[in-house]
Amino acid sequence: MSGAVSIMLPSLPARMSEVGGYAELVSTGRAERLWIGQSILLEPHQVMAYLAGRDVRIPVGTAVTLMPLRHPLEAALQARSLAALTGHSVVAGLGTGPSQFVAALRGKRYSSPLRAVREYASVMRALLSYDSTRFDGEYYSHEWPLPWIEHPRVYLGLGVLRRRMAVLAGEVADAVITWLAPLGHLAEVLRPAVVAGSTAAGRPVPRIVAAVGVALDGEGRDPLDLTLAAYAGHLTAPHYRAMFREAGLSVGPSQPAFGAGHLLAHEVVLTGDPARVADGIRRYWAAGVDEVVLHAGGVRTRYGDDQALADLNRVLDALAATDTATAAPLGQPGAGS
Repeated sequence: MSGAVSIMLPSLPARMSEVGGYAELVSTGRAERLWIGQSILLEPHQVMAYLAGRDVRIPVGTAVTLMPLRHPLEAALQARSLAALTGHSVVAGLGTGPSQFVAALRGKRYSSPLRAVREYASVMRALLSYDSTRFDGEYYSHEWPLPWIEHPRVYLGLGVLRRRMAVLAGEVADAVITWLAPLGHLAEVLRPAVVAGSTAAGRPVPRIVAAVGVALDGEGRDPLDLTLAAYAGHLTAPHYRAMFREAGLSVGPSQPAFGAGHLLAHEVVLTGDPARVADGIRRYWAAGVDEVVLHAGGVRTRYGDDQALADLNRVLDALAATDTATAAPLGQPGAGS
């Protein structure tokens, strides 16, 4: 069984020299899409627009940008601009961010994060569909539509960690973006919840996108150390620990090394030789994941971009050696939203 494979920029870039090698994996057709997470160094949309300005026009996605940073009109405008500039579809992935981050920007937390996400997604959907219907919500409202321009489609993505958000994503999103989700949790909890949400809403099942850590074996490399280098902060964050509890993993804030071992045991981080990592990616496809996004964050942190890119190339070579086709790409240049 074969699916799509993409690349996650494994660092928060401070210079564009940190981006080019990963973008090349997409521009040369080795991977489907370049994904960039939220950064407060170089702003993600501007990084991707810079690439387009340098004639590196590739499919891109955000995984994820944080809602409190911008009104949904601004988010729709940024994503639509990227679609027009790159000539490719864009996945605008959204998330609330940690509750303390929300409070720092808004003055208080969302009393209902699910409602806030639903409203934000509803406003973005209306704007990207050029729907002029006024929307008044508790958290977000709009009454000024975007003027129409021609551009490839913008797909609305939601970051999903737990079941209730997965149901909501099934109801309103085009793509479900998971991060550090154990394979069993993804297959047995999140994907069924997404299907239930989409079925209840009478709409197609969103594409399932899973960010997966990769770290190949090498002299002096310790998989546990590489996992901690990439994900120590996630392992102590309350919203990720809540997901791990829902997945049946006991990960305490004072035990990051113990949690990192869980990530390895549950194939959240794939290690070994290229063939073994490729087999792990295929298990994600077989579990219903449409697109696996490779994240070499641990290798990049410990050994730099050259070794991270070498790992990614070796994994892509291993996949290409046995897979003769990939899933249909998400959207093609041409039609507008």
